[in-house]
Amino acid sequence: MNKLSRWWRQRTLVRAHRGFDPPSWHEIWRELALLEGLDTTDVAELRDLAVLFLRDKTITATQGIELTDRMRLIIALQACLPILRLGLEWYRGWYQVILYPDEFLPRHEWTDENGLVWRDDRPMSGEAWERGPVVLAWEDIAADTVRNGYNLVIHELAHKLDMRNGAANGHPPLHREMSDKHWAQDLGAAYEDLGRRVRRGEKTPLDPYAAESPAEFFAVLSEAFFEVPTRLRDEYPRVYAHLAQFYRQDPAERLPALPFSEPYRPPD
Repeated sequence: MNKLSRWWRQRTLVRAHRGFDPPSWHEIWRELALLEGLDTTDVAELRDLAVLFLRDKTITATQGIELTDRMRLIIALQACLPILRLGLEWYRGWYQVILYPDEFLPRHEWTDENGLVWRDDRPMSGEAWERGPVVLAWEDIAADTVRNGYNLVIHELAHKLDMRNGAANGHPPLHREMSDKHWAQDLGAAYEDLGRRVRRGEKTPLDPYAAESPAEFFAVLSEAFFEVPTRLRDEYPRVYAHLAQFYRQDPAERLPALPFSEPYRPPD
């Protein structure tokens, strides 16, 4: 980055940080357990990314939600943790977060090969549209105060990273030093293993929803990577290594391990 670029970035950051006082940052930081152990450099960078995220993305509250700066920062900090070492450019091409108070009905329609129109009206907590907004339920975000492997914001933002090279399929664009072949082999093997365990009704270290599709597998893996990294590393070490290389982070080195004795289930 040349001198002019550094000056412009600093000027932009000063403007973006206005309105967010230090007590707000400290209070929110204590609430988000998954940020534990970040060093001072990463803390500063994550704060910068969060305010730039809020500058570039509009958070639209619906159904009477009173959107506060605290809520905006909680969303932005979690959204930017996956791109801490990647940069905000990985979230280019979309501009809005839509916030519902709780679960919402997407009312998706599609036509099958016989011309029949189908509608998916199952309640959802979140969704990410290709070349469109991210939709989130605040109730789920607010309830996630501990590290349990469930993180709605990271889940949906992982879909956005996955969509950078087309429809979400569990294979985001990898860095040059990474192997697409090895990624597909190792994540594919873990996906098949998890699917077998879910079908047998066995205990699973990941949300069983990960077995729905490769896209959901990657999104759930990303949640686990940042929430319960030691659990993921112990269960699927090759997958963990790929994610550490992709996200350019190693959360297992900074977050304490959590006990695990029951299959994961998201909160009601």
